[in-house]
Amino acid sequence: MKEEDDCCCTQLIDEKGNFNVDGLHSFITSTNFSHCALSYAVVSVMGPQSSGKSTLLNHLFHTNFREMDAFKGRFQTTKGIWIAKCVGIEPFTIAMDLEGTDGRERGEDDTAFEKQSALFALAISDVVLINMWCHDIGREHAANKPLLKTVFQAMMRLFSPRKTTLLFVIRDKTKTPFEHLEPILRDDIQKIWDAVPKPQAHKNTPLSEFFNVEVTALSSYEDKEDKFITEVAQLRKRFFHSISPGGLAGDRRGAVPASGFSISAQNIWKVIRENKDLDLPAHKVMVATVRCEEIADEKFSRLCSDKVWLALEKAVQQGPVRGFGEKLSSIIDAYLSQYDAEAMFFDEGVRNAKRQHLLSKALDFVFPAYSTMLGHLRSKALDSFKIKLEQSLNSGKGFAAAVRMWTRSSMLEFDKGSADAAVRQASWDASRVRDKLRRDIDSHAMSVRDAKLSAIMNNFEEQLAKALVDPVECIFETGEKDTWPSIRKLLKRETEAVVSEFLSSISGFELDEETTERMQQSLRDYARKLVENKARDEAGKILILMKDRFSTVFNHDNNSIPRVWTGKEDIKIITQEARTVSLNLLSDMAAIRLDERPDQIDSILRSALMDGTVSVASSRRGVSTDPLASSTWEEKIHFSLQCNASLCGGSSRKRQSIQLLKLFRLR
Repeated sequence: MKEEDDCCCTQLIDEKGNFNVDGLHSFITSTNFSHCALSYAVVSVMGPQSSGKSTLLNHLFHTNFREMDAFKGRFQTTKGIWIAKCVGIEPFTIAMDLEGTDGRERGEDDTAFEKQSALFALAISDVVLINMWCHDIGREHAANKPLLKTVFQAMMRLFSPRKTTLLFVIRDKTKTPFEHLEPILRDDIQKIWDAVPKPQAHKNTPLSEFFNVEVTALSSYEDKEDKFITEVAQLRKRFFHSISPGGLAGDRRGAVPASGFSISAQNIWKVIRENKDLDLPAHKVMVATVRCEEIADEKFSRLCSDKVWLALEKAVQQGPVRGFGEKLSSIIDAYLSQYDAEAMFFDEGVRNAKRQHLLSKALDFVFPAYSTMLGHLRSKALDSFKIKLEQSLNSGKGFAAAVRMWTRSSMLEFDKGSADAAVRQASWDASRVRDKLRRDIDSHAMSVRDAKLSAIMNNFEEQLAKALVDPVECIFETGEKDTWPSIRKLLKRETEAVVSEFLSSISGFELDEETTERMQQSLRDYARKLVENKARDEAGKILILMKDRFSTVFNHDNNSIPRVWTGKEDIKIITQEARTVSLNLLSDMAAIRLDERPDQIDSILRSALMDGTVSVASSRRGVSTDPLASSTWEEKIHFSLQCNASLCGGSSRKRQSIQLLKLFRLR
């Protein structure tokens, strides 16, 4: 009873031709058939109705197909097509019991279903048992001949031969020796094959290209049951390892892997029912396509919910993960290996294409995590560069050398990290992220350089301001004859000293010659501007300064001692001396003389203020003008030495001229 339970007898196709999809699925699940890969065989039985087909299968394979009860008369026992697992047979073997031919129950419809079921059996079976009576051998109108014609005609509808084994089982053998029966049967088979219409492609194809023909004989089950059982037991042994080389079906072709059996069987029956020719190679590709796609989808679905992957994905969101590439590669490898194991027996072209599709989907799925990983590596390398560069600069290392060293170090750090993050199955290129890192490093280095140089420039500008502003003011206040030579000397000395120190301080930046020259010139221009601005500031106070100078000289003797007026002093000479000193101050501040060019400002001022010649003739217009009220000096004086901004500029030019005249002429 236990063996009968294990066989899982199931109706595959009912008498109306309906395919039992759910029943086949239940059969495959309960027997673990789908895990057999190519290690399985299908054995079917054909023969006239009530010829003992089911009885033969049950004794051969310990199945429990329904058998005819002889006491109830001859009638159709098996309806449609049934399958069962052969108990105790290795490899996994499916027995398929077909509805008997030439049955009165079907009437005229018998031929149609007979051919359909025969073609179905030939398309999926490795061994087909032809159950026939011994007394039909050699008879012209024997019952087995229509059956054989049906088998051979059905085979012609397969685009390629499967090399099916036809095992003719002679039932109820007689006293005629088997050695005499077998040649007769084989001759009948050959004649039927030769007479069957064939397509042009197989006009001359021998029977052996399509079939392996085997013949065996059994005693009568009803009359010699014990002997029948013994002979069947011997025959059963031939089904052990039937698909191994030398076995009953050792040279079979085009077997479908067990996991695709259900899809294959359904499609074959559908094509047969639609009365179409069955293209087995194309069918094989179709089954491989459907099944490999199912396997790939299942593996991808499992990858998406894999706990190890989810943990890795979560970890990489927080920061870089050591060994990321190898961990991810191992996860992908595991599912590719599972796919390979389950799809290895399907069509190679389809299998490889679906594998590549699975790999492509998997890589697309995990790429964001890889991209995140590269982002962490880039940020880490950039932060490392920033920190180490700042530390090096604080320790006094040259800027350019520090940038080179830590750029190389940070790029190497990224390269090692990206190599560690690389996924074996992918050809992803980290160069874009690497290029961005390099741009970020260069940008930061440039920013630091500009900030450092700006700070250095500001520092030296402050040094120049301290070295020039107060001394220049002091020189102007002293009012000696060598005012501008002293200022020029001071400017040159302090500027060159600062520039020299500046060049030393920026040597570590390794700037190009043009940039270095530009920065030097900027310092020189800044120094000159300081002096010019200070001169203009002092010039703005010229009237006050001149009055103070006049008062100082007028009220103090040559030893700077306040005068004691006794009435004997020569007021005129003292006044003249005070005016001269004031005029010298005016002359010094009348124009900026940093270029050391000759001018006549002093003589013009003396002529206008001391000698009383206020107006001069213009050589161009023939009119008199006041040089103190003019916006320019005479043309022979260089334009850069004009006092228009220092002393006589703006709308107050006339008013200042009058004040000077009052000061010098006591009006």
